[in-house]
Amino acid sequence: MTFIEDIAALEALYGTPTEAATAKVADRLTPGYRTWIARSRFCLLSTVGPEGTDCSPRGDDGPVVTELDPRMLALPDWRGNDRIDSLRNIVRDPRVSLLFLVPGSNNVIRVNGRARVSADADLCARFARQGKVPRTVVVIEIAEVYAQCARAPLRARLWTSGDESRDLPSMGDLLREMTEGGFDGATYDAEWPGRAARTMW
Repeated sequence: MTFIEDIAALEALYGTPTEAATAKVADRLTPGYRTWIARSRFCLLSTVGPEGTDCSPRGDDGPVVTELDPRMLALPDWRGNDRIDSLRNIVRDPRVSLLFLVPGSNNVIRVNGRARVSADADLCARFARQGKVPRTVVVIEIAEVYAQCARAPLRARLWTSGDESRDLPSMGDLLREMTEGGFDGATYDAEWPGRAARTMW
């Protein structure tokens, strides 16, 4: 197996991007990108740090991010697994990327920029849900926002292939496997729906 180690060789293989691939890039939210991102309840947050990279799913019951101004987004850090991998990375290296998805659309919107983590009480209070507030909010300064090519979701039949989760290992199965049977996966799975309902925010 051989690998490409030279940028010139890579560019020679792929050629020059089309106008559509370059004209779509903005350095702030335009009306179109604003509408699109406001409709998204789910995004993937990618960060980088000394230990490597991290990609974390983020979701909400309304817009997953809030626009603070045309160049600034706020992403509440709702309850998760408390590993805080993404937050650790951001504190040490502010570079981030986000991919926003909307069910049914094959377009994906990307934001590249720099982020900071805030525990400011007034900012956190803006996201209050059911009497709870996030412990922190990730504030993202937009460097680039643009639409990705729709071919990947089309190839994957992301929204049209139906439910393919049947017979997948559960989280309890995975935990039992990783602990060589030491973790009570069946109890974990049985208790998960109630635990999720109590701790969603």
